[in-house]
Amino acid sequence: MKRREFSLAAAGLAALPVVVRAQAKPPEEGRDYRALGKKVPVEAPQGKIEVVDFFWYSCPHCNAFEPSLRTWSQSLPADVTLRRVPAAFRDDMVPQQRLFYALEAMGKVDELHGKVFDAIHKEGLPLTRQQPIADWIAKQGIDPQKFIDLYNSFAISAKARRAVELQDMYGVEGVPAMGVAGRYYTDGTLAMNNGRMLQVVNYLLGEVRKK
Repeated sequence: MKRREFSLAAAGLAALPVVVRAQAKPPEEGRDYRALGKKVPVEAPQGKIEVVDFFWYSCPHCNAFEPSLRTWSQSLPADVTLRRVPAAFRDDMVPQQRLFYALEAMGKVDELHGKVFDAIHKEGLPLTRQQPIADWIAKQGIDPQKFIDLYNSFAISAKARRAVELQDMYGVEGVPAMGVAGRYYTDGTLAMNNGRMLQVVNYLLGEVRKK
């Protein structure tokens, strides 16, 4: 499945059970993950290992993966940081990029990130354009005008562009997907399922520490 023809059908493979690969076998480069030819810039401070979570709010597989990722992130070692990056393979995905970065700028990601997933996947709200997004934001007790000003700001536009640049540098083919230390990439298709993707990431963290 080509990247720019992003389809949930590809992500659907991530939900299939692992029936071929032996779980006891360690992850292998080229099969379970990719080593990048050129190191990708990271934002983590010196001495920290950055893990990037590429996601899309409207993706049902990202929604299903979020509870596992949240649990995993709550017990991260002291030398690991998690960076969330909203993906955009098409123009109609950009509004949700802006939504995430506006929430981040307002310090509301921890409070509302999971609620955005719930609003879309449990309540069926069409949070794909500015006005429905702003209406939902207002119901969360946030000044909608302040949010819209941020949503349309140059700073948020720049972050959205950098997110696309980062996903391109990592070669993201679908979501959810994860990058490790600017050196490695894996996703549900490579790892065979999203739960095992976290196992692969844990393995890659060990590889980074060795180096």
